[in-house]
Amino acid sequence: MSRVANAPVTIPNGIDVKIDGSDMTIKGSGGQLSYKIHNDVNVEINGDIIQIKWDNAVKKANAQAGTVRASISNMILGVSKGFEKKLTLIGVGYRASVKGNVLTLALGFSNPIEYHVPDGVSVVATSQTELVVKGNDKQKVGQVASEIRAFRPPEPYKGKGVRYSDEYVARKEAKKK
Repeated sequence: MSRVANAPVTIPNGIDVKIDGSDMTIKGSGGQLSYKIHNDVNVEINGDIIQIKWDNAVKKANAQAGTVRASISNMILGVSKGFEKKLTLIGVGYRASVKGNVLTLALGFSNPIEYHVPDGVSVVATSQTELVVKGNDKQKVGQVASEIRAFRPPEPYKGKGVRYSDEYVARKEAKKK
């Protein structure tokens, strides 16, 4: 039995939630998000509380109930507050700049890397070595941050690379003669 799905989701003031069949739309000050609810899961709105219901006999429904509840909760958080991930560039000459929706990274390769930021996500360079990825969709924000990090992941010997600001990189000792 899913423990996550048993917890109700409260709808804060200023958030509009609509269900049309299996499609759910959530509007707020941070934008609008939509979600397709799994067929084996039912979503009920009672006032300002969203409750997830499912048939315990169906194994797939039990698995999907927690996922649906977590996705709805993240959507409500996204349209009200938004999500952000911070990245740090560590290395000599590593720089980042943003013009429009194009992120330009100098990461020690022969040519700079140009990354086109998808719609619904914004990237801000707070300094030449710090980036902030913002958006209202948690999955998209995490995906964009992961793609940027993948250009030069942190290496364990000198710690150079692109890393999350709260990430710990285990350092290794170099070879000794």
